[in-house]
Amino acid sequence: MCAAVSFRALQGYGFIVAAAVCWSLIGVVGRLPMSMGTSPLETAFWRTAFGCCCFMLHALRCGGWRMPWRHALCLAGFGVWGVGAFFGLTQYAVALSGGAMTVVLLYTAPVWVALFSFLFFHERPDRRTLAAMGVALAGTALLCGSGGSLSGAPSPTGIVCGLATGLCYATHYPFCRWWQQRYDTAVIYAWMFLGGTLALGLFAPIGLAHRATDWGAFLVLGVVCCYAGYYCYGQSLLRIPLVRAAAVGYLEPLLSTLWLALFWNEAFTPAGWCGGALVIGAVLTITLRRS
Repeated sequence: MCAAVSFRALQGYGFIVAAAVCWSLIGVVGRLPMSMGTSPLETAFWRTAFGCCCFMLHALRCGGWRMPWRHALCLAGFGVWGVGAFFGLTQYAVALSGGAMTVVLLYTAPVWVALFSFLFFHERPDRRTLAAMGVALAGTALLCGSGGSLSGAPSPTGIVCGLATGLCYATHYPFCRWWQQRYDTAVIYAWMFLGGTLALGLFAPIGLAHRATDWGAFLVLGVVCCYAGYYCYGQSLLRIPLVRAAAVGYLEPLLSTLWLALFWNEAFTPAGWCGGALVIGAVLTITLRRS
């Protein structure tokens, strides 16, 4: 029995590492079509649309589409926020402040979770958590003031978009974990991505006149970064505790920063590196503390 449980946990860690690797490609691949003139919102739309197609095909193959309409509408409605707004904000943050800065700001999500736990559920954080939140805020201020991972002055809009991605991301953990008690992972994401695709389709300037490299980037964003990444993430939550999955997921900002430095020459200033290290260290402390 112990061996079986251990093997299942090992599978869970393997899935979350695979998810982190898939997600770490978002910044480096997403910059390619935008560098060719594609708008951030259209890049987000094609990323979501291809991911949605993959999840729909998977869900049809599993035969798990049957659910009450109110559940389907709830999942699609969350997708407007958790997928559409999340992906759109991510691409804007990448364009304005750089992919490396965006992924660090994305991982302020546990700070939002701790704050909302206090405001809405009256869960008073202990001193260690409060200290970590203070360090995370100081690191965020240092990172944002450094100008991000792109050369030039800091972009206030890019900073706001980056912080908002962390807020969006913070809502994914409890929402997806709760619905996984009822439906298959692929079915949940199929409805969520459908809602996100429809929402982005209403606002994104969509065109078909793209270069082959752009379509290749859209496919990688949709199939690898979305479908494979989120599927692996969902499978990990079925095998290991939520907090452990979140902690291992911190491989993503490290890998993303590496890819962006290698392929797009993105680099923080010394102050930016210091701020990024403070943010990642502090939010990892908060994540592990909540276990």
